[in-house]
Amino acid sequence: MSRINGFVGRRNFLKFASVVGIAATTFGDSFWNSEQTAVADIHPVNPNSISPNEAIRRLLDGNQRFIYQKRQYPDQSLEHLRLVAKAQYPFAAILGCADSRVPAEIVFDQGLGDLFVVRVAGNVVSDTIIGSLEYSTAVLGSQLIMVLGHRRCGAVAEAIKNEPLPGRIGLIIEGIKPSVERVKFKTGDNMQDAVIANIQYQTEKLQESSTILAKLLCEGKLKIVGACYDIDTGKVNIIT
Repeated sequence: MSRINGFVGRRNFLKFASVVGIAATTFGDSFWNSEQTAVADIHPVNPNSISPNEAIRRLLDGNQRFIYQKRQYPDQSLEHLRLVAKAQYPFAAILGCADSRVPAEIVFDQGLGDLFVVRVAGNVVSDTIIGSLEYSTAVLGSQLIMVLGHRRCGAVAEAIKNEPLPGRIGLIIEGIKPSVERVKFKTGDNMQDAVIANIQYQTEKLQESSTILAKLLCEGKLKIVGACYDIDTGKVNIIT
């Protein structure tokens, strides 16, 4: 693959992803062997990259500022806007719930170009979500992916109810149900247990469903963690 300023070219990356999908259907197991070779060629170079642990520290420090109303509103000036218009180098990617009460840039006190944020109800992993996060890591060089769920998640609550839903809402809920099964027979706060189980399940699914992410994980160039946001206090806790 060609590179632009040290990165895999966006056009070439998208072509690569397209070939991956077609070849997987056409050639089966033989494709996966060739894909491993192609994935080995992906070496993102981010001039502003920071380690996964430093990225976590930066996120949690920002969250503390948010909680105690000491926000710095970093990287939000007109000058910075013009800077990131030329290129983006997010230090972390966030897979978060689409809930309007959990905007990642605000709760982590970050600014333009700092975070690559993908949001969907229930922070559910799908093929399009995986593709977006592959882009943030393999192309943009983010070394941390955080799966950010939150307390009293409505999507998780619907998965617990297990009742018919209109339109395509049910497609999202189906992606959460396997995690609900994990806590079905536990005692205590079933709702919060299910929220945590869903964060863990989606985190595992990310690690298991992408050859690109698996490669970066294996090489120590990526870390995927789960976290839970408390909508009452604003606090984010890392889920182990």
